[in-house]
Amino acid sequence: MGKKWRQLKYEDRLKIYAWLQDKISVATIAKRLGVCRQTIYREIKRGEFVKRNTDYTESTVYDPYVAEEHYQKKLKERGRDLKIGSDLKLLHYIEKKIVDEKRSPAAALHEIKKEGKEFTVTLSTNTIYSYIKKGIFLNITMEDLPEKKKQHKKKKVKVQKRVQAGDSISQRPEHIDFREEFGHWEMDTVVGPQGKSKKVMLVLTERKTRKEIVYLMPDRKAQTVVKTLNMIERKCGERLFRDVFKTITVDNGVEFSDAEGLEKSRRNKKKRTKVYYCHPYSSCERGSNENANRLIRRHIPKGVNFDKKSKTEIKEIETWINNYPRKIFEYDTAENQFINEMEKLTG
Repeated sequence: MGKKWRQLKYEDRLKIYAWLQDKISVATIAKRLGVCRQTIYREIKRGEFVKRNTDYTESTVYDPYVAEEHYQKKLKERGRDLKIGSDLKLLHYIEKKIVDEKRSPAAALHEIKKEGKEFTVTLSTNTIYSYIKKGIFLNITMEDLPEKKKQHKKKKVKVQKRVQAGDSISQRPEHIDFREEFGHWEMDTVVGPQGKSKKVMLVLTERKTRKEIVYLMPDRKAQTVVKTLNMIERKCGERLFRDVFKTITVDNGVEFSDAEGLEKSRRNKKKRTKVYYCHPYSSCERGSNENANRLIRRHIPKGVNFDKKSKTEIKEIETWINNYPRKIFEYDTAENQFINEMEKLTG
């Protein structure tokens, strides 16, 4: 999905200099070199040089010699900082995992064991974070890391302005909170820039396994959400749908206002699921959903127009999330956890 990761060479720096002189855009330069735009932005920053012009004014330009000198200096610093010698293969491996495959430091270290890789140096997660802060990794900054978990203070429940379409989360059976039973989902929409993007993403998260189902919808209408659930039911079959989607917890957005349409089967109108509505302004009541949305934003940042995204691209993101190693599962994936639960259901 991302550009193939690689280290920039001095020859690349000379090309970058020439292309910048020709007013070639960063996006085009990144494409020509086969790297992501962030790599080029970092490289330009690394090679910044204040030039004095003939009229005695100053301007900041990119200098490939300055960039190469900075690169070589960092290489030496990396060797000293590791203390056990310079294991550049390990550093390159971690950079590839974090930058190209969008792994967290902990997930990157786990995949060393999973893939049976052997390096001369052993690093801890905290050490990797420390190296990133110090600039030891040339191609990783703190911006490349997954969003750190924020401490959420419990908010007082505000009085609703609009009547809920269905039952409140307060009426949801308490055992669902413990994530021990399979089949309880959270549902939300992820939207693009207001006034520019008509398409939205519908995101369903299974609370126990963290399995994600992501659909690109043409709009945010309540009837479109119902149609999408109908499509999922058609693929599953009515009986299996009832077993897999026991409950769905949503917020009070207008797209979820048709509680009856969400809950009733498309064919016989029998109850296929139970929908619960969160308290207003309480996104923390759908914690799994919110975490999934942050993972999606690692691929599609805020401000990106969803109208330019294809269903295939969205399904690729869904696959990446479901196959991401999770610390909570001892670095197993949500996909494997979901498959195990489905096998129990279907025998």
